[in-house]
Amino acid sequence: MSRRIGVYPGTFDPVTDGHMDIIRRATSICDHLIVGCARNAGKGPLFSLDERVSTVKEEIEALGPELAKRIEVVPFETLLIEFARSVGASFVIRGLRAVSDFEYEFQMVGMNSRLNPEIQTVFLMASENVHFISSRFVKEIGALGGDVAKFVSPRVALRLKRRFVEVGRRAANAD
Repeated sequence: MSRRIGVYPGTFDPVTDGHMDIIRRATSICDHLIVGCARNAGKGPLFSLDERVSTVKEEIEALGPELAKRIEVVPFETLLIEFARSVGASFVIRGLRAVSDFEYEFQMVGMNSRLNPEIQTVFLMASENVHFISSRFVKEIGALGGDVAKFVSPRVALRLKRRFVEVGRRAANAD
């Protein structure tokens, strides 16, 4: 019997409790989960690709050794479907928070299935306690000095706080 390999892609800028909920739950439907951390420069990430990969790895280690040994974090900058094929994945896992996510995701499934019909997409609905969390809102709250502790782990909250201090210093020095 072949291993079921799934890919859970994202920018993870930063990784949130919502992402971690999907990661934990995705391990129940695959033997090996590859968290694909996308370069995605178009989104203007707050953290570099290396920082995001490192942060996601740290969060996965915190899940405990039993789960962590089944999860791998891999950076990528190709088409998602090409990345999934290159790592031997048979399906892509996507999290859905709201109906508004569905239209975009539905279009992506259509495009990806045309590019490679052998790789399926599996949707996991966000759990009720994290469905409202988005990296974009977490960054906005953190940038304005708000408390993000309810949306990310303490490790990620500290990284965000440090980054916003750096950004503030750079802005002050630019004036």
